[in-house]
Amino acid sequence: MYVAVKGGERAIENAHRLLAHERRGDPAVPDLSLAQISGQLSLAVDRVMTEGSLYDRELAALAIKQARGDMIEAIFLLRAFRATLPRFGATEPLDTANMQVRRRISSTFKDVPGGQILGPTFDYTHRLLDPSLTEGAAIPEPAQGAVDDTSMPRVTDILGADGLIEPSPAAGVGQPVGDLTREPLSFPADRDLRLQNLARGDEGFLLALGYSTQRGFGRTHPFAGEIRFGEVEVEFVAEDAGFAVPLGSITLTECQMVNQFKGSAAQAPCFTRGYGLAFGQSERKTMSMALVDRSLRARELGEEVRSPAQDEEFVMSHSDNVQATGFVEHLKLPHYVDFQSELGLLRKLCKEFEVAKESDVSLAEAAE
Repeated sequence: MYVAVKGGERAIENAHRLLAHERRGDPAVPDLSLAQISGQLSLAVDRVMTEGSLYDRELAALAIKQARGDMIEAIFLLRAFRATLPRFGATEPLDTANMQVRRRISSTFKDVPGGQILGPTFDYTHRLLDPSLTEGAAIPEPAQGAVDDTSMPRVTDILGADGLIEPSPAAGVGQPVGDLTREPLSFPADRDLRLQNLARGDEGFLLALGYSTQRGFGRTHPFAGEIRFGEVEVEFVAEDAGFAVPLGSITLTECQMVNQFKGSAAQAPCFTRGYGLAFGQSERKTMSMALVDRSLRARELGEEVRSPAQDEEFVMSHSDNVQATGFVEHLKLPHYVDFQSELGLLRKLCKEFEVAKESDVSLAEAAE
């Protein structure tokens, strides 16, 4: 932090006090509780947990409150807290095929095995302000059967059984998995690091890139094979026990995009995949992530890299909103010395320009 001006520390302390005052708002209005934020602004909490890389609804709600609703600031706060936590190890891979589904849709099969479950969604609502949501409005009763235990094979598994989609890469036993929270980003990056980067990436940035791929700036031609939202059990191998122990369940959204097929003289044509996974109900994020994931596989699939969404270094170097915010907002800090230097140089150049101009005029008059 720069404190370059006289009285800077005192001014900053006063700014903190003013921020606390503005955060609280009208004292006559009841203070916003973390339970209210977590329960009623759940999608905001889901985004902060996903891009903050920490699954904790209460801490995410606290970050949102502290940040006055600024999502990127809240993500920054959550990441900063996460960096202080001890690391005990890695959990077993999540089995999303056994998800307790609350919402599951597919745009590729009408009668998908297990059925379409609309669940909680804005997809079928009218985009009109609802006066019934004003203070004191009645709370509707939840629908029965919100979680479905019916067997729901993933659409990509159905296609895979017929050899119509490329197989999902199998993780090698003991094969290390990269960790962007502990290791600096380098290129070229394997898909595990790319997916971590996209999961932590800014939703708006990924949405724009995903949209660009649909407009021709990247070879995708996607179909939403399946989007599922629900609870998945997390397991951890305890060294003393020697086997996987369930730690509890977390809420996830998974998106599998089915993209245009490929083939060669030695391989039959088949569909390709794009993948997205995020905490909570984060459909827009996972869909965008899956679109960009598929575009970033261009070199792997032997495609020409021509668009921003296919450029690994461009996407991964600019997707992180905390890094982007820091670099952009540092322009608010004092740059007096740099600016005065450039200002002095510009004045000198302007003066030299005027002298040269007058000299040219004198030479022209002498020639006449």
